[in-house]
Amino acid sequence: MGSKPILWFGSCERGRIMAGYIALTVIIGAIIGHFIIPAGIRPGIENIVTFALAFMVFTVGIDIGANRSAWQRIGQLGYKILLVPICVVVGSLLGAGAATIVLKMPLREVLAVGAGLGWYSLSGVLIAKIYSVELGAIAFLANVFREILAFVIIPVVVTYCGKIAAIAPGGATTMDSTLPLITKLTDSHTAVIAFLNGLILSFIVPVLIPLFLS
Repeated sequence: MGSKPILWFGSCERGRIMAGYIALTVIIGAIIGHFIIPAGIRPGIENIVTFALAFMVFTVGIDIGANRSAWQRIGQLGYKILLVPICVVVGSLLGAGAATIVLKMPLREVLAVGAGLGWYSLSGVLIAKIYSVELGAIAFLANVFREILAFVIIPVVVTYCGKIAAIAPGGATTMDSTLPLITKLTDSHTAVIAFLNGLILSFIVPVLIPLFLS
């Protein structure tokens, strides 16, 4: 029992540090873009963004294929394991849809932001590329906050709602950044389900966002 509070506070501290780095990077980039980068080379920057986006998805595919032991365990669990990512997607979109009442934003925009499922680096860039920079910034921040909050609330969810429920807050990050925390607080069985959840959601995000914004 003594190790869990330590892990929880450690995870919160890592979340704050990560948030600080992300915020600082965005601020520095905005300053450079506004005051230093000439307008004539900005189309070239868009090409760099496109390449970086494709490379990001490519590296995710490599990471997925390299984890052979997880694939073997997934095969043993059966098709019912798919209910977890389905419920996470439905819950995320319902929550985002409810936000349109408060934010007075078009439904398709809030659904596109919610469809980021915690993958801030992809969702922000993708929405900025195909729709608008403003909505891309909103998606970036919303999904950053989701990942940070996941580090904070996963230990609470494990305690009061059970191991499987602890997968939901992390969304697509349960394949990478929040997976160690889930593994420590639950067991190997739940960790494999979490990995599959993140795997499936990582494939779904690039499909859902253009679907809502098309």
